[in-house]
Amino acid sequence: MKLLYSGKVRDIYDAGDDKLLMVTSDRISAFDVVLDQPIPHKGRVLTGLTAFWLGQMDDIVPNHLISVDGASMLVRKAEMLPIECIVRGFLSGSAWKEYAERGTVHGRPLPPGLQQSQQLPDPIFTPSTKAAVGDHDENISFEQAAELVGTDVAAHAAAISITVYERAAARAAAAGILIADTKFELGWIDGQLALCDEVLTPDSSRFWEASAWVPGTTPPSFDKQPVRDWLESTGWDKRPPAPPLPPEVVQATSERYLSAYQRLTGMHLDRDPGVAG
Repeated sequence: MKLLYSGKVRDIYDAGDDKLLMVTSDRISAFDVVLDQPIPHKGRVLTGLTAFWLGQMDDIVPNHLISVDGASMLVRKAEMLPIECIVRGFLSGSAWKEYAERGTVHGRPLPPGLQQSQQLPDPIFTPSTKAAVGDHDENISFEQAAELVGTDVAAHAAAISITVYERAAARAAAAGILIADTKFELGWIDGQLALCDEVLTPDSSRFWEASAWVPGTTPPSFDKQPVRDWLESTGWDKRPPAPPLPPEVVQATSERYLSAYQRLTGMHLDRDPGVAG
């Protein structure tokens, strides 16, 4: 198959007949640098979670998935919207930074007196641009998103995104996990907006341990936090190459991804080393 794209984590191939093969590797990046050590099972966790959530949401929105094999997904091609569809249920990350400075999130005023990591009264749709390779996405307002895709399409994308988030957040909460925010990709397939790419994984979402959540603080997340924490402790200047990760950091990160998969799906991931990941 012809390689169409190779990113920090995912490789995409042309599978013919308007299909793509998306392969999620065990590669991991931190501070925009790909590290030499892979994280065991990470690719299969991200692919497995995406497939699980797409199945949970297919009565809300169609999707591009055809089949799954290990860390690979065969999908239909879609005409992707030129925006990232972000939903925030809690005030964190860049949204908290903007709110602390201006009292707004993506230009939208929020009630005064909110704390970092506080749950919002209702989930909000906060789109961003899709940056070129090497650049960073830019947070934009709903009105700016409407200029890019049209008001009706932006409103439909927002409604889909919030509905999917609310269903996922309810399931995650029952497993003791809070979904602080998440990023969706939507595209056109057969004239309908469809859910595509990575969905509700630790790499596309901010998952928090509910028991550790206290407004005013930043709870630990179910992702590569052990990697980031260790790299920060080394004094690394965040330019490649990154220092090699100790085995215990690799193991802790792998277990964190596996834990997220098990708790959210209620299933154990087969750790057979002979299965691609």
